Amino acid sequence: MNKTIEVPPTLDEIEELRSAAYNATLIQRIDIHEDLALFRVKPDSEVVPFQAGQYLTLGLGYWEPRVEPSQEELLAPKQFRKVVKRAYSISCPMLDTYEQLAPCSQLEYYEFYVTLVRRADHPPALTPRLFQMREGDRIFASPRIVGTYVLKEVAPDDDVIFFATGTGEAPHNAMSAELLSRGHRGRIVSATCVRLRRDLGYIAAQTRLSAKYANYQYLHFTTREAENMNPGLPGYVGKQHLQQVVESGIFEAAAGLKLDPQRTHIFLCGNPAMIGYQPPGAPALSSPGMLQVLQQRGFREHGSDGPGQIRFEKYW
Repeated sequence: MNKTIEVPPTLDEIEELRSAAYNATLIQRIDIHEDLALFRVKPDSEVVPFQAGQYLTLGLGYWEPRVEPSQEELLAPKQFRKVVKRAYSISCPMLDTYEQLAPCSQLEYYEFYVTLVRRADHPPALTPRLFQMREGDRIFASPRIVGTYVLKEVAPDDDVIFFATGTGEAPHNAMSAELLSRGHRGRIVSATCVRLRRDLGYIAAQTRLSAKYANYQYLHFTTREAENMNPGLPGYVGKQHLQQVVESGIFEAAAGLKLDPQRTHIFLCGNPAMIGYQPPGAPALSSPGMLQVLQQRGFREHGSDGPGQIRFEKYW
């Protein structure tokens, strides 16, 4: 009868574990700031074809070091030789080094937009290890790419609006680049809400993309900058959550676009409070989410086809 090994692996054993568990390489890491980065991962085999908006699973062994400072983690013996895995939507750079459109279908790697979680209700397992990685390090990347948060039923002349919080922007970047590569004729607006402007990891690429394509627009809003928090400032605007900028008319004015369910597809990704999804038996929402705000305007939660549909991706 086999007994549980109750000691951490040795350095030699770690090399064996890495060789057996990992099937991809971190080829580039772009740090936005100390808690936000882009990770470009190249699989040992060819990149698997997938639809923009889908996700795959990344994994690292519990034997890998964690970035500091981060919440203390006490591993059970059964975890010493296991791999922790989490699902991440696939993003894309949107434009290449020659300022040409770079949809996911043209890339030889997967791009991920990740926030470092240092503390949580349970000690975070993957991101403290991921942020310890350097270019050339090995990682697990699932060969299976899945997800239903995709550009289904979007016609070339339809308007498409993406609403995201933080790294929820990732699948929208992939979908925006895909639409533009198809020669999409309708308007495309990608709106993102973050705490601070420094959390806009794609702002440079988004600005260039907006200048390059007349039917594409990127809007960003913040909740923790001085103008969001200090009523005494001349430029005070308050916290600009996406629900509020839509309800107030700020979004439509900034986009120059009417939220018309007859011609518009809506995509939501990010914070549950922004989305406003209520699972069966869940307590009532303390304030409306985007689902509630948009349904009042005639949009429908996904399950139907065509314009007027709200699709949403959940990160919880």
